[in-house]
Amino acid sequence: MIIAVDFDGTIVEHKYPAIGKEIPFATASLRQLMQDGHKLILWSVREGQLLDDAVKWCEERGVRFYAVNSDIDEDASDHQGTAHFSRKIKADVFIDDRNCGGLPDWGTIYQMVTKHMTYAQYVERLTNNNQEPKKKAWWKF
Repeated sequence: MIIAVDFDGTIVEHKYPAIGKEIPFATASLRQLMQDGHKLILWSVREGQLLDDAVKWCEERGVRFYAVNSDIDEDASDHQGTAHFSRKIKADVFIDDRNCGGLPDWGTIYQMVTKHMTYAQYVERLTNNNQEPKKKAWWKF
């Protein structure tokens, strides 16, 4: 999958324009997602040197992005040979602290991504103690 990841408040604590402390397991989870074959895009409000600092911070921790504030294939041409640019990032998943419901912990995020689950499905699985629903028999003994 292509996964767009915010920086401030998602990978690190909010201290903008400074770089806050890492949110526990953020870079470890991102490295594992990369190892699993997912492509990461850094999707941040940061620009210029502040963005460069964020990218460098991530790279120092082993997280390398396929794209930064752009689509992976932004330099590609469309079917008519025209270069394509859109401000809207095309991703399968967005990980951002400002999503509806807030940011789950990184262990939960990893489980949701690898099992293709919504947050509602993840919560339901927890409330059912990870058990499959019992099938009802159609006969009575």
